[in-house]
Amino acid sequence: MFKYIMMKLGMAALVALTVSFISFLLLFMAGDPAISIAGESATHEVIEKVRHEYGFDRPLLVQYVEWCGKALTGDFGVSYYFKAPVSQMIAERLPVTMTVGGLGMGFALLLAIPMGVLAAAFPNTIIDRTALTVAVVGQAIPSFWFGLILIVIFSVQLGLVPASGTRTWTGYILPTIVLGYYATPAIMRLTRAGMLEVLSADYIRTARAKGLGWRVVMFKHALRNAIIPVVSLAAVQLGFMFGGSVVVETIFALHGAGFLAWESISRNDLPTMQALILIFSMFYIVFTFLADILNAWLDPRLRAA
Repeated sequence: MFKYIMMKLGMAALVALTVSFISFLLLFMAGDPAISIAGESATHEVIEKVRHEYGFDRPLLVQYVEWCGKALTGDFGVSYYFKAPVSQMIAERLPVTMTVGGLGMGFALLLAIPMGVLAAAFPNTIIDRTALTVAVVGQAIPSFWFGLILIVIFSVQLGLVPASGTRTWTGYILPTIVLGYYATPAIMRLTRAGMLEVLSADYIRTARAKGLGWRVVMFKHALRNAIIPVVSLAAVQLGFMFGGSVVVETIFALHGAGFLAWESISRNDLPTMQALILIFSMFYIVFTFLADILNAWLDPRLRAA
């Protein structure tokens, strides 16, 4: 197990290094950063002065190494637009995004896994068709449209929950449903497919022949093996929820890291964009690494693969 963990850790480190370099290049792929800071109407002398002050006239590799060194200490520079440390802004906004993402993933798992298990246990029945219908609808509805419909019904007409903000815990209800329902279809279908495959295995028939109860067969024997690909998918979905919550946070006026990403893009705030891309990518890498370790614990055969 230790050898497997070290191998996966090395792969994660290589991916993180690649992502960091791409994030750094974003500053230059978006145009001349000196012009972005000085302004389009700045003179050539002012632009050159800014380029020298910020060190953009140095070799690219030197700038990258320096940027990585500062990033490892949490220093992502100063925002061009807000004139504040980028790390400070992200630290203030990130808890909101992580809360919404964590709640959304919890909602998706609690809804999708039981639905997938029941759909596989009763194939080609009304239960199976209902679960597939919920999955198809969830995949077809755009998240921004679904969020607006929930606001109109539950906030404007019924007045049950606030339409925006996080002043109280009720402000997280609608964003959690929107994010969670978006991830539900893929998790439900993968759970259903995995359960159908596992339920036809010989050891499941043996367990049933021994007289084991339905719950024991389904959840202790079948689900343990069927859940392995679901773990990997859930890790990717959770990374998306942390990094791709821009639309949801914008709709519900949640001032999290996703909303900060939208602000930085609309205002060409390159240092903030760099930092957010790097941090969101790290979420994907860390969650994928943890999912691989959990899968190896669930299925020892993966350690020898």
